[in-house]
Amino acid sequence: MSHQGNLDAPFSHLLRIAEDELHGLRNSLPPPLRAKLARVAVLLEDLPSPEFLSDGIEPDQLGLFEGAPASDGDSSQPPRITLWLGNHWDFCEAQEDTYRAEVRTTFLHELGHFLGLDELDIEERGLA
Repeated sequence: MSHQGNLDAPFSHLLRIAEDELHGLRNSLPPPLRAKLARVAVLLEDLPSPEFLSDGIEPDQLGLFEGAPASDGDSSQPPRITLWLGNHWDFCEAQEDTYRAEVRTTFLHELGHFLGLDELDIEERGLA
């Protein structure tokens, strides 16, 4: 799948940049938070699939957290963060530094949901 618009970059390139950024971010987190994050599947995709779109996800959405928050203890749906890299690239108008920052911010935003923060809490932390 490749994203639309005139800002095309190969998904493999976007994936490599995002993986590099997220690796550095994970290593910078405090050990207790890294331990909690180890339970979270992180999916890096190009664009939302037709299934996500039919579930109400916007075509230009950047990320999504699914599952129970860390404090919930419910293991019926394992926690998962999905980032749509093609949407990030388009949102950042193909500017790599901006793309890196936005991937980081979106990941932290979704991680905030995993930690039980609501949108207001996340906004107050500058991650909205």
